[in-house]
Formats: sequence, structure tokens, C-alpha cells
Amino acid sequence: MNVPIARLFGVIILLFTLLVVWTSRWTVFEAGALNNDVLNRRTLIDELKIKRGRIIADDGTVLARSVPAAGGTYTRFYPTSNLFSQPVGYSIAAQGRSAGLERSRGEALRGVQTGLSSIFGQLSPRRVGDDVYTSLDPKAQRVAMQELAGRAGSVVALDPRTGAVKVMFANPGYNNNHPDATGPNISTLNRSTQAGYPPGSTFKVVTATAAIDSGEYTPNSIINGDSPKVISGVPLANDLNQDFGPITLTKALTESVNTVFAQVAEKVGRGTMTKYMKRFGFYAKPPLDYPPEEMVASRPFSPSGHPYPPASPNEDIGRIGIGQGGLEVTPLQMAMVAAAVANGGKLMTPRLATKAVDQDGRTVQTYKPSVMSQVMSPTTAQDLTQMMKTVVEEGTGTPAQLGGISVAGKTGTAQVGTAGSNLTQPWFIGFAPADNPRVAVAVTIERSNGGFGATVAAPIARDVMKTLLSEGQ
Repeated sequence: MNVPIARLFGVIILLFTLLVVWTSRWTVFEAGALNNDVLNRRTLIDELKIKRGRIIADDGTVLARSVPAAGGTYTRFYPTSNLFSQPVGYSIAAQGRSAGLERSRGEALRGVQTGLSSIFGQLSPRRVGDDVYTSLDPKAQRVAMQELAGRAGSVVALDPRTGAVKVMFANPGYNNNHPDATGPNISTLNRSTQAGYPPGSTFKVVTATAAIDSGEYTPNSIINGDSPKVISGVPLANDLNQDFGPITLTKALTESVNTVFAQVAEKVGRGTMTKYMKRFGFYAKPPLDYPPEEMVASRPFSPSGHPYPPASPNEDIGRIGIGQGGLEVTPLQMAMVAAAVANGGKLMTPRLATKAVDQDGRTVQTYKPSVMSQVMSPTTAQDLTQMMKTVVEEGTGTPAQLGGISVAGKTGTAQVGTAGSNLTQPWFIGFAPADNPRVAVAVTIERSNGGFGATVAAPIARDVMKTLLSEGQ
């Protein structure tokens, strides 16, 4: 082969390589971005003609399905409307808009093909997507809705063994058949994943984890619980300014003694507290199969509303240790805290979907449980379980008792609003059965008029746990 022919051959090979790379950019490497681009009109037209797969609850209840529309197109219908609007979300293909699972599991619901088949076009053009099955439990979800009784707040329940989300209900919600409707009690904000609230004393579980797992304390360590105590140069008091004197860490959790846990957080130190907070998932959005833009990270904020970087020297770690100090958390994050303790210290990645099934009934994808982090040792988890059982058996959490089923939990009541407003943020986190946990839960009520975690949030958690356990979850 002479030199000119060799050069020509090389140019042809180079041009062919560039052609393959350029076409692969959109068909393989950046296909997802192109398919989800709201400006891609072809994608919108194609999607209108796709019969998206159904979204199905754990008991087989259909939460979303496609219905025929004009011109061979489809629209979405949500049979349960408000009940599952936040986790399921909505899809309006004509406008290129979607939310919730409709967005995060959009490829499965559209039946999107990927890989080399995309380079040469769809090998078997599809107009029907895959069904996405979820772990959501309609009975327990309805209990959460009924017991919030129109009050703003959230209920989240997980299976601590797998991370499966069983309940995710927040009020106010919306009818996902009409997501653009407006009104005083309508909101597309998912308070379970997007709203940050002060956790109050429920965060003492995180502080106790850092204290015990780091080796600084044991459940029987003695700390002075007098009130007030100077924390970060400012006096901090217990509820009703009650003095407890020298008490064990277990007793301090049972009675929710602020001055003890503030001292513990300061002694453990900012670095160690931050390390354990990160293990629980704080400072980052949860790895839930849910749109990232519909989730926020749980973390401390400055008085001006700016997030503190992890282990910032400006944090009041003593007050953060009791769920104050600018700390804001989501209900999902606090359910993850309870789940980590319940699962022997191992935090499973939270997830809504369990599998995708094609129209021939074949499971084409299984969303398997995965470990998010080892937060603490099994021994520490056992110690915390016993401490949290005591809270429910004889402390502030007695309204969460389930008769013959042991419950481990922690109440919290954060002060919100202006001084003297009597507004509170009641909380309860916990799990059951305490000795073989199958359910972990977090409940909070937004801006309650003088309500307490024990009297307002704990009964809701109790009934949700009872419903899930009665179904043999």
C-alpha cells in the first residue's frame, strides 16, 4: 500500500471513529439527559404515545396507570389521589413535567431500552412501559392520613431490615390528578423529604450513639443533671428548670434531660459528633430513589439561615446535641436514625421501589436492599435499644406502648416561633418489636399549639406501627 492510499485509509478510519463517538454521545453516553430534556420535543411527542407502566403498592393496589387520550396518546390517572401523591408524584408528558416516583423511575415506566440497541434504534419499538412495584402500604398510609387529621406534619415508616419505605405521608398534600390546583390546604411540598424541622430531644439518640460507640460513655455513666448549666457561654435549662442531680445516661434519656446531653455532646466533641451524624446520613441528601431536587439535607444552620459546614467551629455543639442550635432535619432522616439502631447499627439505603415487571409478567429489574453505612457497633445498638425501651416503658414515651409488643422510642418537643407563642414541634421516633424490629417510624406535627411529642406524635406512631405489624410486615 503506497503512502497516499495509507493516508486516505487513515483519514477514513478517523472520520468513522468520530462518527461512532458523536452518535454514541446521544444514544448511549448522554441518552438519559437527552430523554429527560424538557426542550426535546421529539421526546415529548414519543412519550405521549407511550402507555407508561403502572405504579403498584405492596398489596397490589394500583397507585398510577395510563388511560387512553386523543390521537393515540395517553394521560396518567391516580386512583388514590391525595393518599399517595407525595411518594408517587405525577407525570404530565405534554408539558415535560414529572415528580416523585414518576420522575425517578421514569425510564422503567417508559420501558426505555439502553445500551448498544440504542445505537441502531429500538430493536423492538415499545409503546408500553414496565410496571414499578413499591413497598408502600395502603392500610398504614391511610392510618397516617387519618391520624394527622388535617394537621400539617409527616409520618414516615421504614422496614429497618431492608430500608423499604412502608409509609410516606405528609399534610397538606395535593391531588396528583390535578397537581396545579391551588388552595389553603393544598401543597406539592413533600414535608417528609423537603421540610426541615428542629428535632428536639429525638436527636438525643444520635448524641447517645456518638457517646457510647466512641467509648466516652456507657449507659451507666453518671452525669450531673442540675439546671441550668452553662453551654457555649449561655445558660441552658431543663424542662421546668428541673434539677436531677447525678444520674445515669440511661435515666437522662428516659427523662429527656437537656443539661446532661448538652454536656455529653460538648465532651464527645464537635469532630466525633459530626462523624456519627454523617454515618446516619446528615449533611447529605438521602440516597432514596426519589428526585434529588425533591429532597433536602438534614444539618445545622446559622441564625442567618446559612448551612454550617460539617464540624464548623461556629456550631453550638452542646445545643445541637439536644436537637436545637439551628439543627433542621427531615422526617425521613429521623426515621433513618431509628432504623439504624433497630437494625443492629447497620443503616440500609432507603428505597421506594422493589421491582420492575414487563407486560409479559417478567421481572426485568429487582431493586435489592443495600447497606448505606455501619453507623455503630451491634453492641452499641443493643445498649441504645434497651435505653429506648426504658423511655417507652417508664419515661416520656409511654403513650407509644403496644400492649404485648415491646417498643423502643424517643419523644421530642422543640420550641418554635417567637418567644411566648406556645408553638411547638412535637416528635416521636421509634421501632417495634424492640427485640426483633420490623418497623421504624418517625412522626412530627408542624407548629402545634402547645403539643408534646408524648401526647401528640407518639400515639400516631403507635397506631402506624400496630397496623404494619398486624399485617405481618
